Amino acid sequence: MDKILVDQIKQLPPLPESCQQIETVYHDENSTFDDLIKILEKDPMLTADLLKAANSPLYGFSREINTLAQAVSLFGMGTVRGFALATIIKKTFKLDLSPYALSNQMFSKVSEMQHALMVNWCLRTSPKDLNLLSPAAFLVELGKVIISQTVISEDSIDAFKAALSSKASIEEAEMAVCGSSTPEVAGEVFDFWKFEEELVAVIKFADNWEGAPEHLQRYCQMLKVVRKAVTLEAQITDTSLADAIQLIQKFELNEAMFTTAVQKLHI
Repeated sequence: MDKILVDQIKQLPPLPESCQQIETVYHDENSTFDDLIKILEKDPMLTADLLKAANSPLYGFSREINTLAQAVSLFGMGTVRGFALATIIKKTFKLDLSPYALSNQMFSKVSEMQHALMVNWCLRTSPKDLNLLSPAAFLVELGKVIISQTVISEDSIDAFKAALSSKASIEEAEMAVCGSSTPEVAGEVFDFWKFEEELVAVIKFADNWEGAPEHLQRYCQMLKVVRKAVTLEAQITDTSLADAIQLIQKFELNEAMFTTAVQKLHI
């Protein structure tokens, strides 16, 4: 990884205390839903953000979710953890995605769509996989924040935008200018913050699944599919969907369940 990117990561502030508390409860095998809810309820703004996210039409629930208890019951601890971590961590960053020509609102929407697609997919196939894939889908795009900071600080915006317009994929443009892709950088960020090794690996190898430990490769493949399906404009186009289906067929994943998950997004 480029030394400038490494330096940017090393300068990050410590993980917010609220995230540390969530992680402690989540990884305590003796903890319960109530223990997680008590941590989240300490922050009324976070609670409001979580309920707003849970009630997004992207998830297609027929009734309103009014309490954190309902959210945890419907989504599970792993998914609510993903909601909470993404909400808190994004507020710790100074977001400037101008090298990608992305507004902060659009950047958040991309992550939300990826997460919703992953949740709708996994709930139909293997809900327990959301313990890893929910936070991974929500957090992987944070690598773009560090890449953007680096591009801006190095006065490489024009070169980066030229690469984005000329390369076949965003990852190729990132590699050409910065030497690392969004998932690789995000993986290093969460390794720096001492997240569990499995989550770090799923994020880090989302674009290079063969480099992951064998038991995590399917998770990396699923994350790659979801990222391929959702464009930087927070859309699922005919082209991006066809590309995602092509990957599903290559990886021998469940195409029917994925197609149903896409339809569930109501886009």
